[in-house]
Amino acid sequence: MRKTIIALLALCAFCAAAVAGDFDWKQQSGKTINVLLNQHPYAEGIITKLPEFEAATGIKVNYSIIPEENFFDKLTTSLSSRSGDPDVYMTGAYQVWEYAPPGYMVDLSTYINDPKKTAPDYNFGDFYDGIVGALRWDLVPGHKVGVGPQWALPLGFETNCLSYNKEILDAHGIAAPNTMDELLDAATKLNKFEGEGTYGIALRGTRNWATIHPGYMTTYTNWGAVDLAIENGVLVSKVNSPEAVAMTEAWVKLIKAGGSPTWASYTWYQAGADLGARKAAILFDADIQGHFQNVPGASSQSGKLASAPPPLPAGKTKINANLWVWSIAMNADSKVKDAAWLFMQYFTSRPYQLWSVTDWKAVDPPRKSVFEDPKFQAEIGKFHGFLDMFEKTVPGTTICFTPNPYFFELTTEWAATLQDLVAGNYPSTQAAMDSLKAKMDRALEDIEID
Repeated sequence: MRKTIIALLALCAFCAAAVAGDFDWKQQSGKTINVLLNQHPYAEGIITKLPEFEAATGIKVNYSIIPEENFFDKLTTSLSSRSGDPDVYMTGAYQVWEYAPPGYMVDLSTYINDPKKTAPDYNFGDFYDGIVGALRWDLVPGHKVGVGPQWALPLGFETNCLSYNKEILDAHGIAAPNTMDELLDAATKLNKFEGEGTYGIALRGTRNWATIHPGYMTTYTNWGAVDLAIENGVLVSKVNSPEAVAMTEAWVKLIKAGGSPTWASYTWYQAGADLGARKAAILFDADIQGHFQNVPGASSQSGKLASAPPPLPAGKTKINANLWVWSIAMNADSKVKDAAWLFMQYFTSRPYQLWSVTDWKAVDPPRKSVFEDPKFQAEIGKFHGFLDMFEKTVPGTTICFTPNPYFFELTTEWAATLQDLVAGNYPSTQAAMDSLKAKMDRALEDIEID
């Protein structure tokens, strides 16, 4: 009984904090909104708090949740139908480059700056500028993010790093790798570390854009390579540069030496699950992957996992990491935009995001005040190496790709080329990347930049 009372008091405190002040959270009472969510702990946190949102606003929420491998196909189909369903949807920064130009997204600036629609304590300036700025773009291919309309709001972000089983590495006398040479050596030594079915390093490998953006793109950037450049008013691919070829060759060696035998079928789900199941000793992926597996009770290896910054190529000292921002956006064809905005505002508010990273299991918080909150600092400090990794990695975390409308087509072709290299279908890495550049340039040739 006492636990029930405490839980109810905590629930009421959260709800009161989220709706505090003179702002009318009931202004859209009686409306119904449809929300499309990707299967993710961020989405699960939202679902957990939906009853409180509905009680505070009088808005009914219908939601669908879809695994990531099918999520964006479903979302693209829904948006292109112009039906207005879903009203709110989860998205990332790269999707802005596809969805904003045809008018599938609402510029949220008009809502953020309207005191009748946004609570006075929302405090938009509390977001890390580099994180919320990743969702701001001027719609010009080749122009970097950070300028232009605000197309979405962040739920949480991911930098990319090493997560590893400290118990396994310690047993083999291996320190957390600082360089790519050390990572290759560790992954090689740890292949089959406990017999068949165990291996050195978990990496994504499907023929999908998501294979390129975490560990691969982080390492690609640290090698000094870039994906695209503007030359004579045209976007051109740079994936066959000496830096790009050298990095890709090293990545293929890493996969062959210590990757999963079924690497080519690996999404983020399989890669993270293998670390948590003691099948993989190391994971090079989003920092939240290791954290999710390390939460008490989340996996058989929780409490044994640790974090480290992404390893660097020889001679490099500056740590860069590619950024992913799980966000929510509003459908430009929604018929209930004001109700949709209340949903977006509530689930990106400080009270909700503080709850999500302390009482729930979400990281990394996109609000400065949440990250600096003593409760979060104490919570995340329990996980070996996480704060040190975060402090060393986040300053160099940014969108490493060049915005363009063919991002998914190009990166999917990139992932296919990587699969073919691992399978031995090219005579050399240079030949593979030359072929990839030619394909990319053909796709980009209709883009002219003034």
